[in-house]
Amino acid sequence: MRILLTLILTCLISHAAEKPNVIIIYADDLGYGDFSCYGATGFKTPNCDKLAEQGIKFTDAHSPSAVCTPSRYGLLTGRYAWRTWMKNWVLQEHMPLLIDSERFTLPKLFKQQGYTTGCIGKWHLGWGTKRHEDLSKPVTPGPNEVGFDYFFGPPHSHNSAPAYQVFVRNNKVDGIKEGENFKDPKVIKRLKRSLPDTATELSKEAVRWITEHKDEPFFLYYPTTNIHFPLTPAKRFQGKTKTGKYGDFVYEFDWAVGEILNTLDKLKLSDNTIVILSSDNGGEPYTVPIKGNNGKNPHRPNSNFRGKKASIYEAGHRIPFIVRWPGKVKPNSTSAETICHTDLLATFAAHFGTTLPNNAAEDSYNILPAILAKPYQSPIREATVHHSVSGMFAIRKGDWKLIEGNTDGRRNPASMHAWNNAGGLPIIDEKTGEILLLDYANIRDFDQKNPIYQLYNLKTDPQEKDNLAKSQPEKVKELANLLEKYRNSGRSTPLIEK
Repeated sequence: MRILLTLILTCLISHAAEKPNVIIIYADDLGYGDFSCYGATGFKTPNCDKLAEQGIKFTDAHSPSAVCTPSRYGLLTGRYAWRTWMKNWVLQEHMPLLIDSERFTLPKLFKQQGYTTGCIGKWHLGWGTKRHEDLSKPVTPGPNEVGFDYFFGPPHSHNSAPAYQVFVRNNKVDGIKEGENFKDPKVIKRLKRSLPDTATELSKEAVRWITEHKDEPFFLYYPTTNIHFPLTPAKRFQGKTKTGKYGDFVYEFDWAVGEILNTLDKLKLSDNTIVILSSDNGGEPYTVPIKGNNGKNPHRPNSNFRGKKASIYEAGHRIPFIVRWPGKVKPNSTSAETICHTDLLATFAAHFGTTLPNNAAEDSYNILPAILAKPYQSPIREATVHHSVSGMFAIRKGDWKLIEGNTDGRRNPASMHAWNNAGGLPIIDEKTGEILLLDYANIRDFDQKNPIYQLYNLKTDPQEKDNLAKSQPEKVKELANLLEKYRNSGRSTPLIEK
């Protein structure tokens, strides 16, 4: 009998080890240089630093886009968002769900493996199937339809219009009563979330959800509203740093990370939980003054990289990326492997030993060997495509980065003209209700007949100062052809033979 019980216990322990809990903490607009462990000055981030000390820190990690909606799409689907009808910018409040509810996603992978799945935080991936959905009533499809058993958080961005500054629980505004209009001023006044208290409320909900599901394998996607403008740190965090509201808001984010880590410790879940910490794109300010420095040596949210949020340069999409996996990841380790958020779907599929459908995760590579420091052939990714807010493209292969066009990709005339003419994405066929693709050529800030390129060697020129396009025509041709191949083929990863 004792032997039988031992065998059963061994099997249960083995089963738990194969299905570690997974938490992805996804900051909003937090730059590569905003953690102490990545060189932040003016404030400390002890909880984020603790994760790095206990796990692996990547120094060449990238968001799929330089702005939020497309990065979130890429993380959850393993696919670049420019392959959808949204060719630039971010989703506006009236826009439908960007993720096809039939598409295989990261939360669906976890559900397939017997996990409970939750999303707590900023959604900003659209709702329903039509424009101007009424959130007074349940709206589908939404987070539940793309694989999350539970959703709670702001439906759009931290800076949304007052009617959308609410919390949504699953598929409707939290607290709204039958027959109420969510745009009624009286209803808005009653339901409007407090911006300074948003981080606290989301943290409480995340802790509650983890506690509720502590006895089963769970996957939590936790996209915070920090540190997207407006900068609204709660009163107890104000004045905690020497960098004003910006640093205080980062400090509040670090506190929220600490709440998750403390909860895992309290529930004795830390040893069987993977925690991934990253950001959806680069930071917004170029510099932030440090009190008492007389304007010298300011805090640099994006370290010394060129550009900032929304741009095609490194600061737009190079982000912090930390993984803690006790017993699997070597503590206080660092990797210079080039990775992208789209890689998470293929990575966890590899962990579970499951094969992804060929119509899923088209831009996702398995980076598990890099995370676990196992022998592998570098580079893992053949190349990585970068995308700016205006729809500008770049491609990175090895040390080389090719940019289509001669601007920073933020607010160029060509893309803004296309955006204004469209009246805001998407265009709907009035007869069929079908979402129509915008004219791809009109969105791209690039003249195919008279191409202008920027080419940088990031190994020798990480700040992208020396444009080598004219002196390296063969490299330009190689990368331009590869980028066009990726766009036309519908994927950047090879098909899996079955």
